[in-house]
Amino acid sequence: MKKFLATILMMLALMPLQMKAQQCEVENLAFKAGESVRYDLYFDWGIIWKKVGYATFTTDLTTYEGQPAYDIRLMAVGSKEADMLFKLRDSLQVYMTERLEPLYYKKAAEEGSHYSVDEAWYSREGGVSKVHQLRTRPGVADFEPMESDTEDSRCIYDMLSIIARARNFSNEHFMQGHQTTLPLATGRKVEEETLICLGDNTIKAKDGKKYACKGFSLYAYDKDGEKSEILRFYITDDANRLPIRIDFYLKIGSAKAYLKEVKGNAHPLTSAKK
Repeated sequence: MKKFLATILMMLALMPLQMKAQQCEVENLAFKAGESVRYDLYFDWGIIWKKVGYATFTTDLTTYEGQPAYDIRLMAVGSKEADMLFKLRDSLQVYMTERLEPLYYKKAAEEGSHYSVDEAWYSREGGVSKVHQLRTRPGVADFEPMESDTEDSRCIYDMLSIIARARNFSNEHFMQGHQTTLPLATGRKVEEETLICLGDNTIKAKDGKKYACKGFSLYAYDKDGEKSEILRFYITDDANRLPIRIDFYLKIGSAKAYLKEVKGNAHPLTSAKK
């Protein structure tokens, strides 16, 4: 995986993606503005799992180009101690309509010595999703900005907006073994990726509780068609569909984010166990 949070969260998939002229608007029943989640971040150095920082996931209500919109942000920050081995400062932001259609996405990723900025501008006309993407590397004089334009009859998402969409999946997506193929904007191009439901799991968080969850695994494909797992995540098996744990597969190891604290959730966390 080239980027730490570039494979996130994603996390997920949409409505049946084989449909043409797909309906991309959906009623949001899982979360509300004001939700704030904090995670403890751990990294795998061989056989040692060590806490290296924290991550936050927040949702607010704002306006984007004159219309009401959700402002959803995900940030991961490594500690000064962890910086000595691998510097991590990742920030993702997406604006979405109140019906969960993406409008604008930005990811600024500083991982080790690499720093890049990805942006995506979305529109939808006549049942066709359109996205214009731009990748830049501020401070790198010889880097030529990369741009692309893509159209698809299906809904196009990115690694952050897909989290919001997945939290409002229909029940069929939560059946073990269910697979969904989706187009995902990566900052450079739109790629086909596959999401597989892993079924029921019990996950221990860092708030001292255990949660009944549904697990998911996200796979990407190389130019030869070989697939590799880039993300695994677990969301509560209750009305919130709240991400409890997120596993990232990196070029130099792997990382896990465990829920530490949540505020402003829309529904009671009935999935919590003693």
